[in-house]
Amino acid sequence: MSAKDRREQLLAVSRQLFAEKGFDGTSIEEIAVRAQVSKPVVYEHFGGKEGVYAVVVDREVQALTTALTDALTAGGHPRALLERTALALLTYIESNEDGFRVLVRDSPVAQATGTFSSLIGDVAMQVEHLLGDQFRKQGLNPKFSPIYAQMLVGMVALTGQHWLDSRRFKKDEVAAHLVNLAWNGLSGMERAPALAPKD
Repeated sequence: MSAKDRREQLLAVSRQLFAEKGFDGTSIEEIAVRAQVSKPVVYEHFGGKEGVYAVVVDREVQALTTALTDALTAGGHPRALLERTALALLTYIESNEDGFRVLVRDSPVAQATGTFSSLIGDVAMQVEHLLGDQFRKQGLNPKFSPIYAQMLVGMVALTGQHWLDSRRFKKDEVAAHLVNLAWNGLSGMERAPALAPKD
């Protein structure tokens, strides 16, 4: 096996173990045993567990970021953007189940970027600009678009996590219901929402 092929094999094995057991529950020894190599081979390629974990997370973040960015930047009606983005996340989950499980765990590696929450924050910033434009067109105050962006992106992300475990409904059904709640909620927004007065 070439060095490149061995590295890819170790990454595939590590990704699966991190998805199954998390960072703390996975050891270099387990990675080596499952890959049928010695521990020094793993150290030679990645320097340690933190190194292999960082590469796995980086690859997953890149794959998901690309999918979501493509959906958000394709243009079109805001509802179409919402549909594409919801489907992009659910499609990523469907085809990268282990990778998504790795991403949604709290990252044990001290880093400012690369965690699922920072990725979701990046997506929310893109959505914020799109919402700001729509808010202005509808006579709504665009200063609130950042919190609406967080709400929308958080709703889609948490629904994706739930769907990963339950798989009770088809991907298109889940996306349609997400869009139904988000779009119909957005289309009926009040200009100056307030909580009901307390008795």
